[in-house]
Amino acid sequence: MSRRADALADRLEQGAAALITLADGLSEEEWQARIPGDGRKVGVVVHHVGNMYPIEVELAQALASGKPIAGVTWDDVHAINANHAKEFDRVTKAEAIEFVRRNSEAASAAIRKLSDAELDRANSVSLNSDAPLTCQFFIEDHALRHSYHHTAKIRAAVGSAKLAVA
Repeated sequence: MSRRADALADRLEQGAAALITLADGLSEEEWQARIPGDGRKVGVVVHHVGNMYPIEVELAQALASGKPIAGVTWDDVHAINANHAKEFDRVTKAEAIEFVRRNSEAASAAIRKLSDAELDRANSVSLNSDAPLTCQFFIEDHALRHSYHHTAKIRAAVGSAKLAVA
């Protein structure tokens, strides 16, 4: 196993665990709160992170195999997010937490299978103006960063001292 892939997977798991811990401690009122500037409910966003792991890993695997990420636009991402928000508007805390847990475990397992050569492989990424990005960068910028990004947004939205970083 690649030590780099293992470290990436560990960091993804840490971010998912932080999101799960945060979500588990939210009141029902906080779970239903809308995130300013985003508009989605906190609970929907927690579930969203779990929803995106398989997609993000699949795209990273394409790069790892030498294929470009072509034809995927930010409009596509926004449409996925909007449809997800409608479909999971009433997601429960237990459902979302289990979904994040299950999909983060699958994502980290897939990342651990990558070799250093695959992590170093680069090709164009349409989401990033067709810049030639490495698989490792794509993992860090998408699947790994995703939970940290939304954990920070949720903390800001609920504005609770109990949710401060330990």
